[in-house]
Amino acid sequence: MSPVTDVDVIVVGAGPVGLLLAGDLAEGGAKVVVLERLTEPTTESRASTLHARTMELLADRGVLTRLGPLPDGGPGHFGGVRLDLAQADPTHPYAGQWKCPQARLEAVLGERAVELGARLLRGHEVVDVADLEDRVVVAAVTGDGDTQRFVAAYAVGCDGERSTVRELGGFTFVGEDATKSMLRADVAGIDIPDRRFERRPNGLATAHRWPDGSTRVMVHVFGAAPDHDDGPPEFATVVEAWERVCGEHIGHGTPLWLNTFDNTRRQVDRYRRGRLLLAGDAAHRQMPVGGQALNLGLQDAAELGARLAARITGTAGEDVLDDYHRERHPIGARTLTNIKSQALLLLGGPEIEDLRAVFAELMTLAPVRRHLARMISGLDLGRADHAPVTAQDSSAVVAHRPTDRRSIMGKLSGSTALVTGSSRGIGRAIALGLAEAGALVVVHYATNDDAARETVELIEKDGGAAFAVRAELGVPGDVHELFLGVEQGLKERTGETRLDIVVNNAGATTPGITPENVTPEEFDRLFAVNAKAPFFIVQRALPLLPEGGRIINISSGLTRIAVPDQVAYSMTKGAIDQITLHFARYLAPRGITVNSVGPGITNNGSAIFDNPEAVEQMAKFSAFRRVGEADEIAAVVTFLAGPDARWITGTFIDATGGTLLGQGAV
Repeated sequence: MSPVTDVDVIVVGAGPVGLLLAGDLAEGGAKVVVLERLTEPTTESRASTLHARTMELLADRGVLTRLGPLPDGGPGHFGGVRLDLAQADPTHPYAGQWKCPQARLEAVLGERAVELGARLLRGHEVVDVADLEDRVVVAAVTGDGDTQRFVAAYAVGCDGERSTVRELGGFTFVGEDATKSMLRADVAGIDIPDRRFERRPNGLATAHRWPDGSTRVMVHVFGAAPDHDDGPPEFATVVEAWERVCGEHIGHGTPLWLNTFDNTRRQVDRYRRGRLLLAGDAAHRQMPVGGQALNLGLQDAAELGARLAARITGTAGEDVLDDYHRERHPIGARTLTNIKSQALLLLGGPEIEDLRAVFAELMTLAPVRRHLARMISGLDLGRADHAPVTAQDSSAVVAHRPTDRRSIMGKLSGSTALVTGSSRGIGRAIALGLAEAGALVVVHYATNDDAARETVELIEKDGGAAFAVRAELGVPGDVHELFLGVEQGLKERTGETRLDIVVNNAGATTPGITPENVTPEEFDRLFAVNAKAPFFIVQRALPLLPEGGRIINISSGLTRIAVPDQVAYSMTKGAIDQITLHFARYLAPRGITVNSVGPGITNNGSAIFDNPEAVEQMAKFSAFRRVGEADEIAAVVTFLAGPDARWITGTFIDATGGTLLGQGAV
């Protein structure tokens, strides 16, 4: 049989992940073949929960319209403790969770993929994968027993937790084997009460009646060792476990589907090896708590599809595929970590009751609920979920960027930001802007506790998240004191000390002083606060900044025009611009951008802006004949902090309202 060669990408596996990927690739201009060992679509619905981020992705592709109205999936949970996922973002169009049987989702995704030009070949079991220098060759045994070979530029394993592509492709799959498991079955002909993670002396039980009258039961017997056999459990095993935990006999029912899932925790070290890539459970195996496994896999596919299509059509280079790994691997690792925590809370025996009690108490706090809900819903992905594939845009990529309100208002969702000097003025406006875009903001201040508290309250009133840290800059130990508070606060709220955005805004000023009247003490104070502190803040933040981080330094338009009465102050802001220039070059290999923003005369809330005559005189310096507003500076900073500014670094952004055009007052 002659090899099939008119293929760009071979997708192995026709589950939801493979079918979503195939549709995206075909829509992006790639020739796609999907190889599936099953001869008929599965009627099993192992997963049925869709989260907000996944709903966005499906809506972008028109899949939600095809699916029709989906029922609300209820409030959700974290490790069996009730958690309303709608609290992730009450303004989000798909806040909460939604129910859609996996079989139905697969059918719709399959229809879409085929309509867009993908070829779906069932009854093709992959038995060999060869990654050659300039192509991949995949061999599959057909239902007739023949072996057919497919030659393509790339192959993607979407073939589940026992992935053939992963095994034959030589991927390293590291992690932990199962220590606990849960039996799961759909049973017809039984009548038992609905239960939701009901903990009993001998174990945990859940029961839910489906619309067709069958009942899904899930049961875990405390202390029972997991069954490592590959096949489904015997119905008698489920019956015995259910009776032991609940005291009810369900053996007279008819099993429609039997399954076991466990707390295995594994992830490949690389999502790409040469011309082979992985997505979904082929790349990571985890307990499917709350449907996170399905949602994580679909989000993998959505991220990869646009990138791989761009590579196939020539609008992106090879590095775009490495970027897929860099984007998705940490997200997968973080999800596996939260699932491990949930598995402990969910399946632990009596020994973890005290821990569950403490955790339930913590979840009465709104910031905790919001953080966990965003994490599960996929709305805490920050730049990763909006990152473009390359500086060269392509229609395949643009087609799947979110266009709803969140794409504007939530571009920094999941990010963390430090804004120095943010208790009032321009700093407060910056903190409010970053929080509105979704970032958790560290509000730094020097002395004014009330002003800092007010900034935090304003952010929280608008549904954002922030906390205050006090540290006086320009004194010995200033940066150390600042970061003790920053790291402690981040750790308490996010579980880690990652800091995505640093805004050096704090600054000392002096009234206009002629050069001959500047004292050494004033000069040293200005440089200590305005130049020395920002340098060492950046230095101290370097271990906390991830790839793609942002550093934004507030400079001044005075570095570009001569105002002798501000010579010392202007020198400190010139130093800020040098920090920007040199750190931009130094941090570019990590994808971290560093930029300066130079405000002009800006209403920072000080008393002089209450004087109409003074404002009128100051307004003459701007080409717009008005003074700037603090939120206008904040908008520039928020842009630089977001994904759309990824290609800007080492730059001075003139935010003077045209003062530097030379058309100001005479």
